[in-house]
Amino acid sequence: MKKKVLAVLLSAVTMTAMVTGCGSTEETTTSGAQTEETTEADTEAGEEATEVAETAEGTVYKVGMVQYVDDASLNQIVSAVQAELDVKGNELGVTFDYADYTYNGQADSTTMNQIAADLIASEVDIIVPVATPTAMVMQNATAENPKEDGSLIPVVFSAVTDPVGAGLAKSMEAPGSNITGTSDALNTEAVFDMMFAANPDITKVGLLYDKSQDSSKAAIEAAKAYCESKGVEVVEKTGTTNDELSLATDALLATGVEAVFTPTDNTVMTAELAIYEKFIDAGVPHYCGADSFALNGAFLGYGVNYEDLGTATADLVVEILVNGADPASTAVVTMDNGIATVNTETAEALGLDYGMFGDMCTSLVEIQTAQEFE
Repeated sequence: MKKKVLAVLLSAVTMTAMVTGCGSTEETTTSGAQTEETTEADTEAGEEATEVAETAEGTVYKVGMVQYVDDASLNQIVSAVQAELDVKGNELGVTFDYADYTYNGQADSTTMNQIAADLIASEVDIIVPVATPTAMVMQNATAENPKEDGSLIPVVFSAVTDPVGAGLAKSMEAPGSNITGTSDALNTEAVFDMMFAANPDITKVGLLYDKSQDSSKAAIEAAKAYCESKGVEVVEKTGTTNDELSLATDALLATGVEAVFTPTDNTVMTAELAIYEKFIDAGVPHYCGADSFALNGAFLGYGVNYEDLGTATADLVVEILVNGADPASTAVVTMDNGIATVNTETAEALGLDYGMFGDMCTSLVEIQTAQEFE
């Protein structure tokens, strides 16, 4: 995967979800006049589709891609998007040029805003932001910078946990404006069901997250509500950097929590390799909202398959660029979010049996500690 990191210096200038096409089917009749009209309409539609296909063949589409930060899940998404665009390009006889327009925002808002300006100046045909903070920056930038004809550059986001809650979409069925994408929505209750299946006697649960991450908000509230319903004490610790999260982990474990939950939080994800052994040493399982956490040492990662998510994202890009789909009325794609990924090395170190999880999810995957997916 080719990525460019746009350095910003202060002193310098710096889908499945099946696209729910909510159209109604009108009643048909067998009258000769109507049959003739229908045939003519079908013929015209076929001619238009052929014209679109002929126009598309040989076209080069400039695809801007911006991931929020380096972590195993986001890297996997970007690679899957690019691989699927290559496949679709070969099938359709077109080129999706992403190599010159792929960036990493390094979790820095200034950098991401400059990347947005650069992509708009480059007149890309579409922007694919990966993760909620990046999607918010790209959406704002495109809305504020319409093209000469007044239209907006389409935005197809990936891995946005709560598009409506983040203000990116009016609804999952019809996002509105120039945006749609794929969601890695988390079933928080399902994670906690597994947590208490593994240890029904838990009395104190820790929550570790970055409070500035919009993707964490809904899941944290759901976690609190779950624990409150069981009369379980909750301890919260937050951080915005690896160092802060390391200290937060120490402080959390010092309170005697018996399990810790982290949602689909990219800040914690980037720190997991540095903190997972703290949980093992304390005998505390870390339950998280993505398989990449388990890859990086956490006991459990739960949610979607991010390679599939990336593929679905690329398919949406093709629908919009080649087939002329309108982002505003193209439903946000949601995936199977019931995949449990267990780090077998961590499970053994903790002495935890996870066999019961197989009956509590759609798929149980076993994994060992590594930095990136193969």
